[in-house]
Amino acid sequence: MTAIARITLLSLVLGLSACAVQPPERESPQPIPPSQPKPTPSTSPSPSKPGIPAKPAKPAKPMPRTSASFAPPPGGNSHWDAKLGVYVLDDQTNTFYRQRTYYRWNNGWSRSVSPDGPWEDTDIHGVPGGLGRQFGQ
Repeated sequence: MTAIARITLLSLVLGLSACAVQPPERESPQPIPPSQPKPTPSTSPSPSKPGIPAKPAKPAKPMPRTSASFAPPPGGNSHWDAKLGVYVLDDQTNTFYRQRTYYRWNNGWSRSVSPDGPWEDTDIHGVPGGLGRQFGQ
């Protein structure tokens, strides 16, 4: 290939690549229209527009049965209580579970590695924060 052909080819490639990497021209920004005020919810049902069905109200979200961060207790019926930050055992009153430890409130706190005990007395500092706020001591 001759030197002139190489220079011509190189110029053509560089020229075309410059077009490919430049961003397109932007149009002048359009003014943003002012937002309309949001309608306030009313207690009476509002009439819907003809031909457009009214949106049904969303049902309340059910409380999750499990936590995204903590595993449920093995072999027991329980549900996650996000406010307390623990699993609540369904078949044992005031008995809770989190991170391989069971907690029980019976006019004072105790904890165990099994729901059947043996139970060891502890104070409010030995239970998860949500439990301490709920039951106090």
